[in-house]
Amino acid sequence: MIVRFYLVVFLLSLCSVRATIDRYKKACTDSTNGGSVSEANTQFYQQESSKLRRQIREIQNSNRHILGEALSTLNIKELKNLEGRLEKGISRIRSKKNEMLFAEIEFMQKREIDLQNHNNYLRAKIAENERAQQQQTNMIQGTSYDQSMPSQSYDRNFLPVILEANNNNNNNHYSRHDQTALQLV
Repeated sequence: MIVRFYLVVFLLSLCSVRATIDRYKKACTDSTNGGSVSEANTQFYQQESSKLRRQIREIQNSNRHILGEALSTLNIKELKNLEGRLEKGISRIRSKKNEMLFAEIEFMQKREIDLQNHNNYLRAKIAENERAQQQQTNMIQGTSYDQSMPSQSYDRNFLPVILEANNNNNNNHYSRHDQTALQLV
């Protein structure tokens, strides 16, 4: 709020300065009017510059007051006014902060749900892989797969290591190099 106030005041001052410069340029290019116009313009610009200096001083004093400096020059009414402005600014800041926190909480809750769904999906895939591996192991051993047979339970953290070890064992047992040729006599 405070920064916005200063920005508005600065922009207004900047617009006034630009308008003043434009009028000055116009007066300088219009040489047909004579000396009395240039004197009037000079006086006008002096008034404009003193007005702008006063506005700048007021803005600087207001800034000091907002920062809690130079408060001894203020009376009770001005202090209450300043306090009200500061409280309004603080309430807007807190409101914006709470709004951002609630948005962040909502985002995190959505993310939590997404992660839980992804976690459930991965658990289902692991269970499916365990069933498929059990079925493959049973088929390799020559037994039929029985649904009532308890499946092996793996620690989910070590599943990739177990799967890799089983794949290495399966590859070693049934590679073409290990097979013996049958000969008919």
